[in-house]
Formats: sequence, structure tokens, C-alpha cells
Amino acid sequence: MALLSNSGNMTRRALLGAFAATTVTAAPTFSNAAGVLRGAGDIRRIRMFSGRTGERIDMIYWIEGHYIKDAVKEVNYFMRDWRTDGVISIDLRTVDVMAAAHNLMDANEPYMLLSGYRSPQTNAMLRRRSSGVAKNSLHMQGKAADLRLSTRSVSQMARAAAACKGGGVGRYSGSNFVHMDSGVIRTWGS
Repeated sequence: MALLSNSGNMTRRALLGAFAATTVTAAPTFSNAAGVLRGAGDIRRIRMFSGRTGERIDMIYWIEGHYIKDAVKEVNYFMRDWRTDGVISIDLRTVDVMAAAHNLMDANEPYMLLSGYRSPQTNAMLRRRSSGVAKNSLHMQGKAADLRLSTRSVSQMARAAAACKGGGVGRYSGSNFVHMDSGVIRTWGS
């Protein structure tokens, strides 16, 4: 079976075949996943790098309605609190919003992850340094990510994330990042 099409892209059939032997488990999703994740498609991919750890992640974590267990574990580890090395199960709705927003922007570069999971200790330390850190931040529940793209503006990123209607979207233009979460649908910042 050919893995690449004539244009050099991996074919959907080949990709699905390559993952056929992978054990997948269904994880809770939004009841209206198609509406929430416009642009996410039958295959969901997440691409990020961390300037703090030097790590990169580029993987398909969802195929045809199922999350790939090993890929989800890698996402959880990648989005850990790099200060404490604490790992938590990241809310996959947050990852879905991130992936869908990335697709809507048609961006080729990976997200720069500034903050994923934050331990209570890290969150308290950041609150002492900045008034912009929430006491009960969704980062501590694994439901939020702060992201940056050098090829897209904060405004472009925030509009794409808000279009997903999957949670909160905060614009932090002064610090050049967008907060995406799977909490209550809301927007803030400039």
C-alpha cells in the first residue's frame, strides 16, 4: 500500500492503516464535537514545542472518533509543569480546541507552549509575580494552555480559538500569547 499520494502527502487510507493496530480508547468529548471542532477533521494532530524544555511534539492523537492512548500520554507529559515536573491528565477538549484553531489558521508552524499544566505551587508563585494569574486557574486542572505562533497575531489566534466555541479565550497582546481553555465559553483581553 502506498503511503504517499502523487502530491507527496500521506493518504488517509494509509494513515488509518498504519494506526489500525494501535489500541484506541474513547475519551469524553463534547456532545456537539462537530460544531465545537470545526476544521479538526477525521484525524486530529497537535504540533507544539517548548522553549523551556527544548522538547517538540508532532503527533496524531485522534482518529475517526477515538483518542490514541499512547499519544494522549505523550501530550500529558509534554504539557507538564516544567518547574516541578508534575504531570496531570490534560482535558482533551482543550487539546481539541488547540488543534481545531491551528487548522482554522492554516498554520504550518507548531505552537510554542508557554504554559500547560501548572501545579498549585507554580500557580501560587506566578500569582505573587503577576496580577493576571487566576487563583483557581484552569491550568491547575489541566484545562488550559497559553500558546504563541510567530506567523499569526494574537488577534488571529484568538479569533480562531473563539470560533471553535469550546471554552475560554484570552488575548494577551502585550505578552504575545493566547490562552485557550475548556472552561466556560468566554473571551477577555486585548
